[in-house]
This record gives sequence, structure tokens and C-alpha cells, in this order.
Amino acid sequence: MELQTLITVSEYLSTSYHPDREYLEGVVLERNVGERDHSRIQTDLSTYFNVRAEDWGIRVFVEQRVQVKPTRFRVPDICIVAGPEPEEQILTNPPLACIEILSKNDRWSEVQETVHDYLSFGVRHVWIIDPRSRKAYLCAAEGMHEVVELRAADPDFVVPLAAVFK
Repeated sequence: MELQTLITVSEYLSTSYHPDREYLEGVVLERNVGERDHSRIQTDLSTYFNVRAEDWGIRVFVEQRVQVKPTRFRVPDICIVAGPEPEEQILTNPPLACIEILSKNDRWSEVQETVHDYLSFGVRHVWIIDPRSRKAYLCAAEGMHEVVELRAADPDFVVPLAAVFK
């Protein structure tokens, strides 16, 4: 078993990681990124949202740090904030939506923990995109279910999966 060195929040926040990493209770965690399928969906989906951002009243961020608890920082693949541009560099208020795009090495228990962090923090829409199965899932306190589109009511927007899986 590999020993992990614990670091403080201030050490985490003052260190640059490429790609960025998450921070959970003193442990810095690598994220599974870098594969073409993941990158293509992240690029296409963030572009889809950005083109409509003004009409929908949203701001779109890729790999934006979100402080879900005092000692927990998540870095969603795509994060959507309703309303004006946030002033803070690290989001400390729940975004409207967090989107996670699965990589082949993602472990389901870790995905579930991430989803729980977002929902407990107050994120209203948590979507999981699976490039291999070409499916999308909405996660809520009641559980997870497959969806045929990404949808939010306030602000009102709909993203068909055809825009996700080209």
C-alpha cells in the first residue's frame, strides 16, 4: 500500500498541478484525463454551452476548482454557473451544474463519492457522461438515471446527446 503525504489546504492552493488535481482531506488526487474521447467531449460540450451562454445566462468553466467543503476541492470536467461571472477564483458557492466525463480508469466508487460531494454542496445538476457507452446520466439524491438530454429548468436549457456524442 502506498503511503500518502498529507498537505494543508494552503499548500494545495499555492501549488500548481498539470493537469489540476483534486484535494480531499489533505490528500492530493490525480484525475483521469488526457484521452481523446474524454477531451473531444469536454471540448465539444463546453463549446456548445459557451455559444449559448449569453442567451441562457450562464458561465461555462472547464476544470474549475470548486471548494465543496473546507477541506475538499473538486475539479469537474465542466462546470456551469448561472448568472454573472463569479468574482472568486475558486468557486465556493454551488454551481448550477457539474459535468464529469468518465475515463476508462475511473472507479465507480470514486465517481459516486464525487457525485455525493457535489450534491451535498448544493449543485442542482450533476451529469455523468460515459464516452464508451455513449450514455449520459443525471445524478440526484434519489439516485442516478440515464437521460437522453442534459436539461436545466432555471435557466432553461436543453442539450441533446447528439451534441455530446458526435
